[in-house]
Amino acid sequence: MKEIILIKNGEIALKGLNRGTFEDVLVKNIKRRLSPYLKADIKKSQSTIMIDPINDDADMDAAAEALKRVFGIAGFSRAAACEKDMEVIKSTAVEYLKPSFRDVKTFKVEAKRSDKSFPLNSPQICNELGGEILSNYPYLKVDVHNPDLIVNVEVRDQYAFIHGNQIKGAGGMPTGTSGRAAVMISGGIDSPVAAWTMAKRGLVIDAIHFASPPYTSQRAEQKVHELLGKVSRYSGTINLLVVPFTEIQERIKDDCPEEYFTIIMRRMMMRIAVGLAKKQGCGALITGESLAQVASQTLWALGCTDAVATIPVFRPLIGMDKNEIVEISRKIDTFDISIQPYEDCCTVFTPKHPKLRPSPEEVEAAEKALDIEDLINRAIEGVKLTIIDHSLEA
Repeated sequence: MKEIILIKNGEIALKGLNRGTFEDVLVKNIKRRLSPYLKADIKKSQSTIMIDPINDDADMDAAAEALKRVFGIAGFSRAAACEKDMEVIKSTAVEYLKPSFRDVKTFKVEAKRSDKSFPLNSPQICNELGGEILSNYPYLKVDVHNPDLIVNVEVRDQYAFIHGNQIKGAGGMPTGTSGRAAVMISGGIDSPVAAWTMAKRGLVIDAIHFASPPYTSQRAEQKVHELLGKVSRYSGTINLLVVPFTEIQERIKDDCPEEYFTIIMRRMMMRIAVGLAKKQGCGALITGESLAQVASQTLWALGCTDAVATIPVFRPLIGMDKNEIVEISRKIDTFDISIQPYEDCCTVFTPKHPKLRPSPEEVEAAEKALDIEDLINRAIEGVKLTIIDHSLEA
């Protein structure tokens, strides 16, 4: 008996003639993510990918944990591969699933027989194996409607595979199948969730952070590193570009009407982010904005911000409330980092009474005092690049 992993890809199965391309990217991502833990022969068969470890010291527990965070996987199972003989199948199931049987009260058996030369059909396999399990674990009961454990038997060309309940995967599309985008990331709750949400749709993620020392601290920047480290466990390596933003914020404070501080700041950020995104080969920006959450996220303010964007702006959280966003942040383990009390530049020079319904014409008039092009060029010249590597995350 040897242990393998069977992976079910979700949406990829709907891709028709393009399906092979998506599967190839997923297999590549799986190999990269599992490389610290095992070497494997990886095979594709219909909507299943089989991972067959070829090294004796394979860490299957660590591999399973890593697979939970690979986008494109709907679910997977650790399975025993054994000879296609009913007696061997019965003994293997009884032994391999022993830990699972200890924790349940009810079970049922499901069988699939793709090898039609196997002498028993699927109902017969279920009956024989179910009887064997009951004789070895008499405290168990069969429940065909809502069992605690489903014992799966798949009789294929070379082997029979036996496994218990499927482990839920991250879902979505394989990273790299949808292009590249840059997320504007602060240190708050929302932007890491936005990054994760769009990475789940197959985007490679770069990140842009605006720092305003001495108004923001080095610890605030480190907080962003930690947040992206959590996101990169799902998305893979992230390029982080840190933009020096102090001069721009001070000029806005000195030269622009106070009620427009925030919206002008957001427009400057957007202009810089578009320029950096294009340099990085990104086709879109991602923000963590949610409609009406703060003054800069009203319908009118978002319109003024988007007026200076020359590439698409994705706002995956736009219709979510805070509780929904927090729930995802807890799921991806960013919440506790996000709430650390190290403020980002968005809190610098916040106006007492921000304009809630600005028009593009009003904002354009308010920012005429700025030498926009010169300020943007100097900020971009001072950008610092850091590589956030998910393999460094525990």
